[in-house]
Amino acid sequence: MEEKQLPKLSSYRWVILAIAALLDAISSYIQFQISALAVQIMPALHIAPAQFQILLMAPMLIAVFLSIPAGSLADKFGAKKIVSIGLVISVIGAYGRLIANNFFTMFITLLLFGVYMALLNANTLKIFGTWFKQDTNMAMGVFFASASVGIMLSQATSSLFPSVKQAYIFSSTVLLILAVCWMIFVKDTPQGEEIPQPQVEQGKSESSLKFFEAAAKSKKTWYVALAVGFGMGASEAFSGILPQAFAARGMTPAQAGAVAAVATIGSLCGSLFGPSIINKAKKGKPVMILITILGGLLMAVTWYIPLGMPLTIALILGGVFGAMTGPIMQAMPITFPEIGPKNAGSAGGLVGTVSLLLSFFIPFIISAIAGRNYALTFIIQGIVFVVQVIVLVILPDPNIARKRNNQR
Repeated sequence: MEEKQLPKLSSYRWVILAIAALLDAISSYIQFQISALAVQIMPALHIAPAQFQILLMAPMLIAVFLSIPAGSLADKFGAKKIVSIGLVISVIGAYGRLIANNFFTMFITLLLFGVYMALLNANTLKIFGTWFKQDTNMAMGVFFASASVGIMLSQATSSLFPSVKQAYIFSSTVLLILAVCWMIFVKDTPQGEEIPQPQVEQGKSESSLKFFEAAAKSKKTWYVALAVGFGMGASEAFSGILPQAFAARGMTPAQAGAVAAVATIGSLCGSLFGPSIINKAKKGKPVMILITILGGLLMAVTWYIPLGMPLTIALILGGVFGAMTGPIMQAMPITFPEIGPKNAGSAGGLVGTVSLLLSFFIPFIISAIAGRNYALTFIIQGIVFVVQVIVLVILPDPNIARKRNNQR
């Protein structure tokens, strides 16, 4: 009986998800072309390793500044318009790489390129919550997984192009095509539905700041942002240290990189299937707490796991457990009564900004504490990852909250 009470979903939602996921995939593809083509790019731009790391993170850096305004503006004007503006800027930035001949110009073009993903990421909760409703977690999982697909494709294909410029042209053109698809085919809401509109007082519509204030006053949204940030920060630190740690255990750089990539496969599977598995439980919170503890434990003992098949299995399982709860956490604010679809963009922007800041600083803090002690590094990373449990205990159960919202 309960299933009959769930709202009927428009089949057009799959078009929305496909375009959003492909945009996420090409974003990761373009960002990690810098890594895949590093041997050619670094001497061409005359840059040092530290500058290379800055370029690699530049598309993410812009999101720290744009996530909150992106969400609030989308709450007022609609996500399609805001992301469309970002896509125009990002296409210019992507093609701008063709004329970048030094660190500064490449940095600027990559900042411009990162604009659309900052705007899209801030509004995925609003977009998927509107189109997928009870299946929002599943849509978020597919979106999360698409980033891993983009990274793997970038690493596998970028070196196959005859030149760096041709690699740039290919990826920029794919982005241009997807940008056109977004502008033509994406809609803010299914036919016959409307997101609550800004209130009008004395002839003036509600300001974007009002939407952000609603999100900022929600303690539960801040809790989600902190949990996502600790999870992302620990995962970023873990992924970044793997090749160096494995090399310290006697692997060649090629072997270390290949083994480290195994964790990405686990993350891909966790993002895709984790939300569906957790959603089937009567209560999601206990399952999420158990998964988080297992993920943190596997992260903490990485240094002590024997090389070979045991390490491979542990990395895959760690990737799975590490990615299963992320999409659900990101989707939770739309179930909060004070947020809902109306303020979902602002809530997504707040979560994005806080989590990105934590994901930037946590790896540096862990590195400063542990130094070159890789065993201690992994242990601290595992502890930071498990900190999410504290927040999960405070938050309402996502499965119960989702079912309650769908029955209204």
